[in-house]
Amino acid sequence: MKMTVDFEECLKDSPRFRAALEEVEGDVAELELKLDKLVKLCIAMIDTGKAFCVANKQFMNGIRDLAQYSSNDAVVETSLTKFSDSLQEMINFHTILFDQTQRSIKAQLQNFVKEDLRKFKDAKKQFEKVSEEKENALVKNAQVQRNKQHEVEEATNILTATRKCFRHIALDYVLQINVLQSKRRSEILKSMLSFMYAHLAFFHQGYDLFSELGPYMKDLGAQLDRLVVDAAKEKREMEQKHSTIQQKDFSNDDSKLEYNVDAANGIVMEGYLFKRASNAFKTWNRKKPDHIRRWFSIQNNQLVYQKKFKDNPTVVVEDLRLCTVKHCEDIERRFCFEVVSPTKSCMLQADSEKLRQAWIKAVQTSIATAYREKGDESEKLDKKSSPSTGSLDSGNESKDKLLKGESALQRVQCIPGNASCCDCGLADPRWASINLGITLCIECSGIHRSLGVHFSKVRSLTLDTWEPELLKLMCELGNDVINRVYEANLEKMGIKKPNPGQRQEKEAYIRAKYVERKFVDKYSMSSSPPEQEKKIVSKSCEEKRLSISKLGPSEQIRASPQSSEAERQDSSVFLDSKHLNPGLQLYRASYEKNLPKMAEALAHGADVNWSNSEENKATPLIQAVLGGSLVTCEFLLQNGANVNQRDVQGRGPLHHATVLGHTGQVCLFLKRGANQHATDEEGKDPLSIAVEAANADIVTLLRLARMNEEMRESEGLYGQPGDETYQDIFRDFSQMASNNPEKLNRFQQDSQKF
Repeated sequence: MKMTVDFEECLKDSPRFRAALEEVEGDVAELELKLDKLVKLCIAMIDTGKAFCVANKQFMNGIRDLAQYSSNDAVVETSLTKFSDSLQEMINFHTILFDQTQRSIKAQLQNFVKEDLRKFKDAKKQFEKVSEEKENALVKNAQVQRNKQHEVEEATNILTATRKCFRHIALDYVLQINVLQSKRRSEILKSMLSFMYAHLAFFHQGYDLFSELGPYMKDLGAQLDRLVVDAAKEKREMEQKHSTIQQKDFSNDDSKLEYNVDAANGIVMEGYLFKRASNAFKTWNRKKPDHIRRWFSIQNNQLVYQKKFKDNPTVVVEDLRLCTVKHCEDIERRFCFEVVSPTKSCMLQADSEKLRQAWIKAVQTSIATAYREKGDESEKLDKKSSPSTGSLDSGNESKDKLLKGESALQRVQCIPGNASCCDCGLADPRWASINLGITLCIECSGIHRSLGVHFSKVRSLTLDTWEPELLKLMCELGNDVINRVYEANLEKMGIKKPNPGQRQEKEAYIRAKYVERKFVDKYSMSSSPPEQEKKIVSKSCEEKRLSISKLGPSEQIRASPQSSEAERQDSSVFLDSKHLNPGLQLYRASYEKNLPKMAEALAHGADVNWSNSEENKATPLIQAVLGGSLVTCEFLLQNGANVNQRDVQGRGPLHHATVLGHTGQVCLFLKRGANQHATDEEGKDPLSIAVEAANADIVTLLRLARMNEEMRESEGLYGQPGDETYQDIFRDFSQMASNNPEKLNRFQQDSQKF
């Protein structure tokens, strides 16, 4: 209600004026209470809304987890992902609405209460004070006696001054009242109108979002109708099968009895058998039969068993050619047979006589088949065997074998020179330096640890877990390669390697070899032949042109002139230099995927983070990305390369790997702490680049990494499971990038089709 006070009545200070003031003051006090209450309710609403958004976001994370869990069902995964993305947008809209509410209601009305009402209260205090002073002056003037002329004049002057001051203050108070009454309407309506417009924008955004989602939801509804019909049909078929099977007589029915030596999965026969304990008592567990009943199978010319499907099979007979099988009629249990090998025997029991006969025939047939297959393999090996053992092909075959089923110790020790310690020559080393790529005995590994991880990173070949890229790195180097670099001048200097057991001599030798690098031939750095240089240059330039072609139009315009100039300068540097500085050799060898040359450059003092000013300040790690080698990147990172160092265009190794679609490298850099939020000069981060390139694998990796960051920062329920899932998925990508890179290439091609 708008209430004004007349200025004329103010000058008279009439009872009507005082009554109007009292009414206005009461109204303003009530207005203040109402506004305070509304602001408090607004704050409570905003806090509750934010809590709702947090809970809703956790619910969205649950939907995304369910979508990831349903990755084998494309319809469910796509639908849940699309729905969770849409609902996440609604959460964002809610957040914007609460922010606008805070600005329009809370902040604006609070400001009105604090500023305008405060001015009103200050004016009221001054008015009350001067009003009291005027009353005192009137009383004093009335009490002065007529015969005291001096007091009369003094009281008259005080009354005149007090009345003048009262009129000024009263007029100011009335002005403040009228301004407040006029402003209250605009402030309240302005804040509420802003609040309602915020709601209008919120519902418009929601309507637009779900209007776009509507056709998809309609199609999904039609699919669901078909699924319901198919499910009902399938249910009827299953009920018919169920009734048909129930009508059969199972009294003499046994499980599957036949065996198949030529089975596609390699399993000749499988089924449950009871197994007698192999301890000294030779007993059957009568109280807990599940402890002796196992799932047996004949596969790969072996007899194995397992308790659960996910358990690793336990081998009973390693080679069926060395065993026999026979009936056992001299024990109290029925349907027993025994598999006997030169080292042990295994007593087994089937569920029926038919099953026992089937198992015995399956074992006998498998024995005969094993003899025949081994004989054929021996003939093929004899025909393919070659007297030359040092050829390049044979070396490649040995490396391929290393990447299959052997342990880390077996793989690494097969590399030339790795069967003995790199520093003292002790046989059968069980430790390794992963940044140097050498094997060590336990005593030398302790000395290497004392050097610090910036010189040598020691890991056990038997106790530690080895990532596939680290194993490949170890297989690319080896003791012979490293010693040719770090012990090049050993004979010229007349120094002998320490023997096992000489602890002090070992410490001095290892420190001189790796820290001081006394035995490195400082004049052995040389460039490649000119023809090879030209091929390297042209290949490097072609790779860079490919990288530029995958950028946006604005980036191509700006990157092309620089790249062309860099190519001309790069060619002159490559072709004119006869002796390279270590940093440049490391830079070039990183692109060539030549780990021995890289190790040589580091031994000569190359800075692993050296930047080439002639090529946009690119680093060896960026060159390794352009060269496409995962192992080269791993080697540089193990030797201290900065995964976040960027070139002049603001692109780091992660940017380049994303542009080129190198999924394995992206996975490696994310595991090594690459900053996925870094933007280049165009303001693009790796995720936006991957989305533009439509590389589904890399988009998945980057989004998972971001999600993992959010989960780690969150204290909610979903932080830890998300982190485990993140680690599992990255482990799978690492295994695929190291062991089956062609699968990643195929996935990339498939994603580009869509």
